[in-house]
Amino acid sequence: MERPETLIRKGASRFVSDRNGTNALESLKETRGDNGHNKRQPANNGTLRNFLHFTFLPCFLLIFSPNLVILLWYASVRCQGSFVEMLTRMYDRGIVAFLFELWTGVDVFSPLAVSVILGYSAWALVLMVVVPGPSTEGPRTAGGNVPVYKDNGLACYSLTMGAFVLLTAALKATGRTPTVIYDRFDEFIVTMTIASQVFCLVLYVKGRLWPSATTDSGSSGNPIFDYFWGLELHPRVLGVDVKVFTNCRFGMTVWPLLVCVYALKSYELHGVLVDSTWVSAALQLVYTTKFFHWESGYMGTIDIKLDRAGYYICWGCLVYVPGVYASVSMYLVTQPVRLGPALSAAILAAGVATCALNYVADRQKQDVRRTNGNCVIWGRRPEVIRATYRLENGETHQSLLLVSGFWGLARHFHYVPELVLAFLWTVPSLFQNLLPFSYLISLLVILVHRTGRDNRICLHKYTEHWEEYVKRVPYRILPYIY
Repeated sequence: MERPETLIRKGASRFVSDRNGTNALESLKETRGDNGHNKRQPANNGTLRNFLHFTFLPCFLLIFSPNLVILLWYASVRCQGSFVEMLTRMYDRGIVAFLFELWTGVDVFSPLAVSVILGYSAWALVLMVVVPGPSTEGPRTAGGNVPVYKDNGLACYSLTMGAFVLLTAALKATGRTPTVIYDRFDEFIVTMTIASQVFCLVLYVKGRLWPSATTDSGSSGNPIFDYFWGLELHPRVLGVDVKVFTNCRFGMTVWPLLVCVYALKSYELHGVLVDSTWVSAALQLVYTTKFFHWESGYMGTIDIKLDRAGYYICWGCLVYVPGVYASVSMYLVTQPVRLGPALSAAILAAGVATCALNYVADRQKQDVRRTNGNCVIWGRRPEVIRATYRLENGETHQSLLLVSGFWGLARHFHYVPELVLAFLWTVPSLFQNLLPFSYLISLLVILVHRTGRDNRICLHKYTEHWEEYVKRVPYRILPYIY
């Protein structure tokens, strides 16, 4: 789920996707608004170009993205997982009429959807506050702030998954089932889409009037873009970090919960848990468990350190992640495939090994930063580039650019196991339909796009140090290929 970035530095910030102007928003001049907060104004790069990038593109994504999620559900549940069948129906009825009927035919804010969403949100917020955990620091922002987090993600995740098992047992004992969420998931999609839009509007108002840190907030002067991208980097409400809640406690936790719901629904329909269903579910649960074990490392990724809390990231984590990331398991509810013991075991083993590889690659960078390079990688002291950079307030700091281990093979080699693992939990569906590969395709686009973002951000931040790093590690993802 990656997106365009804003990197505010002294005198300028950037929202860049592509150097040639395609899908690019760049060169935002920074001034001071009447309230003393940072005000980012588009540079004079042409009125039409600014309109396209700061108004048209956000408006398009505000309209397109909710339709994408509900169409994915419709194709999976109502069209036997076939995009061809869905597009045929859409053509017969007309696109506008088809979408109008789809959205208006849903029971919006149904008692079930509201009670489940509010109940889960309250549970997640309580766990965020009361579950203990050590403090961990995120990367220093361009404004000089160092966000502090409570590292209790794995504990919250474990308690939530355990509570789901107990709740399922209790519901089953009374003749009910949590799989009603699958049966009425369209209600959840529409309700969350509307509720998250309101939530993003509240964040917009908060950012305008009561920002958590004025040095890490600001307006572009375009309310559409500000709503889409967000005004604050690390907004907090009553001490609760908004992005930790939306990204981790909601999006990344609801994903495995839905995987379990879909697996249970498949069992209820077929009387047996078909191997394709449980292999895919198992690998997704392995991945999400790894994520929460590594959550403190996630706090240093682009999602947290650069993406502001607006529609782009908050709606994405509240709606897109549950709606798209778990789509393979949603598809397998009605379209299970019998793989056989040998193929099931091979896919499962390969997936676990790939997830371990992803973890080791991420751990290498964390160990180097934690020890200031005084550690061992692949049997030797790691090679690093000590890159200096300057904050808005003039302070100079240093980062370590690792050129050893997996990070010496490619600047984003850890994306390779990320993509392979997504393929491995998708391939149990085989190749009858394209729909189950939707997440894998979107992930590929996201990660390739992210490498370009990362390159521009780091070149802007580290200048000649980054140029040296690129010379020493020329490949972005796959050695000798890309």
